Amino acid sequence: MSRICVVEDEVSISELLEINLRLEGYECEVFADGKAALEAIESRKFDLILLDIMLPLVDGINVCEIIRLKDNETPILMLTAKNSSQDRIDGLKAGADDYLVKPFNLEELLLRIEKLLKRSGSKPVVSFNEFSFGQFTINFLTYEVRNSKGPITTLSKRQIMLIKLLIDRQGQVVSRQEILEKVWGFDVYPTTRTIDNYIVEFRKIFESNPKHPVHFYSIRGVGYKFMA
Repeated sequence: MSRICVVEDEVSISELLEINLRLEGYECEVFADGKAALEAIESRKFDLILLDIMLPLVDGINVCEIIRLKDNETPILMLTAKNSSQDRIDGLKAGADDYLVKPFNLEELLLRIEKLLKRSGSKPVVSFNEFSFGQFTINFLTYEVRNSKGPITTLSKRQIMLIKLLIDRQGQVVSRQEILEKVWGFDVYPTTRTIDNYIVEFRKIFESNPKHPVHFYSIRGVGYKFMA
């Protein structure tokens, strides 16, 4: 039985979704804000996430991006009242697999859910999620960094989340505030010096000359940037 996470703050819609999903044979948990949903997703496994964009505490775009720092496999279907092409682009760029505008046809929604679950279930159990640059290959599933000229290095979960965020935004400056929220969470606020220390460690691993980096940059007063 597939387990679906519904993140929707409009009670009438969340109740409609919960009733009909259960009638279709799905297990279902409903959350009314992005923060509660992230806490649940961190602690248990869902087979699909139905995600509204306009949410209290943490909006759906941020929820989607945070999920994708740790999980590229679980299907995410965004539900939103926004109907502009830019809104759809923003949702898909954040990592959503599909997008449905409110008010939606219930039968269409159920068909989209069924299709996403089938597509997800057809994936091999072992998949490879890697990024290569220079002499290095990072495996985001095993947390290993392979070096063609040296030993394998294993990163921590938080290091992997930070480096994935920077790589996903390659060439863009990512602010310290965004890093703290997406990598450390909305309830934990270390000092920005903590992020500096992570960047220093990345330079030791990936830069031929850590004092003159070509991959990991600190932008004074703003944030950090990665260039392959």
